Amino acid sequence: MQKIIKDGVIVADDWVRLSLNEDGTVSNVPQDGDVIVSLAAWLADAPRWQARQGRTAVWLAPDDDPALLAASLDRLPLVAVDFPAFADGRGYSIGRLLRERYNYRGELRALGDVGQDQLHYLWQVGFNAFEIKPTQNIELALQALGRFSDRYQSTFREPEPLFRRRVTRD
Repeated sequence: MQKIIKDGVIVADDWVRLSLNEDGTVSNVPQDGDVIVSLAAWLADAPRWQARQGRTAVWLAPDDDPALLAASLDRLPLVAVDFPAFADGRGYSIGRLLRERYNYRGELRALGDVGQDQLHYLWQVGFNAFEIKPTQNIELALQALGRFSDRYQSTFREPEPLFRRRVTRD
């Protein structure tokens, strides 16, 4: 079973990501158990996914519009955002939009090419779960979450920029 970082601890991951077939359908869907489906699969048949005995979550590709998921967010225990390459930063924007514009409060997971150098920044925009790429040590990645003690910019987790925080402390 794969392990992930969730809310600052390493935990076992019970979720299974289902892929689309060439014809755009998803086959071999278990009735129980937790699954993550693509936005396209969710939009094609949301009532079917909601009727399953197991929980269903959605993953967003970098070019997916999170607004298409806005009406369903209160029913989703997890939303995953795919980072297909280290240099692809669109997922940061998707994460911040989900938290701040759409007020999503469930698990927000980064998956794909996610390494320890990104965790602090992903945490700041609202991600609380991380599927670390297999080439990296998950224990070292967890330590990266606490590497920085302060930030200059405002973030989802720290809405006041440093200069305002400094003024109110003095």
